[in-house]
This record gives sequence, structure tokens and C-alpha cells, in this order.
Amino acid sequence: MPLNSSRCARWRKPVSYASIKQECGEHHNDLGWGPRHYPLKIGASLIVAGVRQNLVPLVTVLVNTYNHERFIAQALRSVLEQNFPANNVQIIVVDDGSTDSTPEIVSDFTPTIQYIRKPNGGQVSAFHAGIAEARGQIVAFLDGDDWWSKDKLSKVVGAFERDSEIAAIGHGYFEVNQDGSPRSVVTPEIECRLDFTTADSARFAANLRVFGGTSRMAMRKSILDLTLPVPEGLPFFDNFVFTQAIAISGAILLPEPLCYYRIHAGNLYASESADEKQLRRRYVLQRGLLESLPDRLIGLGVPKETVFAALECERVDTERLWLILEGGKPWNTFRVERADFHIAYRSPSFGYTLFKYFVLLLTLLMPPKAFYGIRRWYTEHNLRRIRGWIGSAQLSVPLGIHRRKL
Repeated sequence: MPLNSSRCARWRKPVSYASIKQECGEHHNDLGWGPRHYPLKIGASLIVAGVRQNLVPLVTVLVNTYNHERFIAQALRSVLEQNFPANNVQIIVVDDGSTDSTPEIVSDFTPTIQYIRKPNGGQVSAFHAGIAEARGQIVAFLDGDDWWSKDKLSKVVGAFERDSEIAAIGHGYFEVNQDGSPRSVVTPEIECRLDFTTADSARFAANLRVFGGTSRMAMRKSILDLTLPVPEGLPFFDNFVFTQAIAISGAILLPEPLCYYRIHAGNLYASESADEKQLRRRYVLQRGLLESLPDRLIGLGVPKETVFAALECERVDTERLWLILEGGKPWNTFRVERADFHIAYRSPSFGYTLFKYFVLLLTLLMPPKAFYGIRRWYTEHNLRRIRGWIGSAQLSVPLGIHRRKL
């Protein structure tokens, strides 16, 4: 039964990977909490979130920006216009040495916001500068080129209130063009909980970490402190801290799209550019995660086999990026693409298996850069539909992502 079936859609509480497997008719193991528990309550309730109203928690909003003169005002207005008590929001903007008019634009919002300007050192250094000033029990992050819906904070804080042990919250998002016009909406298929209690649940969580990207992620400050420091060699911090949060005491993903993610040439993952500089930044990030995350996760009590499962897709993608950028032997391409096929799919039909082995044969007949050039052309022209005519295969782990064009 597919994940978005009517049976699965009946859930009202966040569901785990094991719950999805149980409801959808697959063998499962009962999941408890993660390898370590941190029952940290924010001790607050919100009338705006539809729950009890007592003491509203302080939320720190950390905005990182660099040369976002075209976008930063919209980002900051979206924070100031939240339907959440303004007196309980600390707004910190960290400017990583912008050379455009970003400082002048941000100055129009002071003293409502706290403005930190520092020499250019990358997003991770800006993150550390902002966290050092954060006073909130919850920290929510926003890139200076994105913006939030008005009920972002109320929905997120309400979710923390409903689950006093959860470490982090992520959610769906709108993809928009550089000018802000809509492209698509990307959401989890259902509200669910991510954890690393088994290898399968770790693979499921790895599929959905996109919903814990910077502008979609909020975390308890007490948990965030346990994930620090972020290695300065990483170009971005979000995946590093969000993955650890899942390991510590889990994350909840809300299906509502609560932010607007702007796609332009500067995006690492969503940009449509195949620019070599972008690919190299992505390679540096993923290689850095593979070098730094395993020891952190093992130190949090995650078994080695679960750590391997959580990062196996990054491992394959990193090797693929190296072949695209630097080339190599055709045998290396064959090995990487065969590994990707075995990780991603199970129970392929005969026709689908023939198609995949034809593709693997092509990897042995041409240099890696030529093969991946053809692969990119195939994707850009939406020729994957041909594969659907030939045969089908089940995903090894439910993808759990719904994308709809607008």
C-alpha cells in the first residue's frame, strides 16, 4: 500500500518509520526513543497554536545573510509579521561581510533586531557568531534570501509544546523563483517523526532531511549546544546539526509549507545550474559530512551499522560528484551506479532490471564525465517516463516526499 494511502493519512500524531511500515502492511520492529533521551520541556503553551496558554517561550530567530540586498528586507518583514508574541522573539541578523547594500537595508530594522556584522568567513562562522548571542529556548533559522509564512513560529512552537522530548522541527516549503513567483510546493506526505533507532529508520530519516534545511529548521537550544561546534571546513551547518538532533531525541516534520525557498544561482542544491563551482561546493560539503558526522553520531550512542545506513546515500553521491568533477575509470562509474541501484530499489520487474543493466553497461563504455553528461541530458528532458513504460521497482525506503507544481 503506498505511503499516501487513505489508511496512512488517518494519522493525527507524528508517525515513525516503523509505524508507517506497520500500517502499510510490512514487517516492522517496535521503535522506542533514540539512543539517548533528553526530556527537555519548554514549559510554555500558546493560544495561537491551539493549545493551552501559559508562559510563551523565548524564540531566537537567527538570520544569516551575505549580499542579499534584493531579498533581506522581505526575509526580515516575514519574521516581524509573525502571528506570534513579538516580545518573545529575539531576532539576530549575522551579516557575513556583505559588499552590497545589505548593511544599509538591515539598519532600517534596528533596534528591533540585533545586527552582527563580521568579516566574510562563510555560513558556519556566521552561525557560530549568532549562536553565541542566542538567548531563546528554541532557535529557528532563516537564510537571508528566503522568507516565512505568518504562522511559521506559532506552528513550530506549538509542535514543540505537544512533544516535550523532541529535539527539532522541520516542515514543508514552497519553491519560488528568484523574483518570488511560485514554482512548486514540497511537503512530507504525512506528519512524521524521524529517529535513528534502526538502520531502516535511519535511511528513512536520511530521505527526509531536506525538510531540516536552514529556513525550515528549528531546534531546542539545549539540544543545539550538544551538536556544537560545527567544523569550520563545512560550507553549511544545517545538515550537520539536524542529523545529530535526530540521533539525540528525534525530529518531527510538519506537512504544512511554512517557508518560501528562493531558487537562484547561489543555491547549492536547488539551483538548476551544473556549474563546476557549485558542484565542487557540494562535494566539499558532503565529503566534510562523511568525515565529521560518523564520530559524532557514534559518540551519541548510535550503532555503527545505523550510522552507515544514515549516510550511505551521501557516500554514493560524493563518489559520483568526484567522478563528474575529476573523471576516473569506467569501472568506478559502474561500481557507484550499481551501488546506488541496490540502495534505492528492491523487487524490480524483469523489464526494469534489463533497463538498469543496460545503463550499467553504458558506464563501462565511456568515460565518467561523458556518462554523467548523458545522464543530465536524460533528466533535463524528462525521459525518465520511458523507464516507467519498461518496468517498475519499489523504493527500498518510502520516499515520503510530495512535490506539486504550482
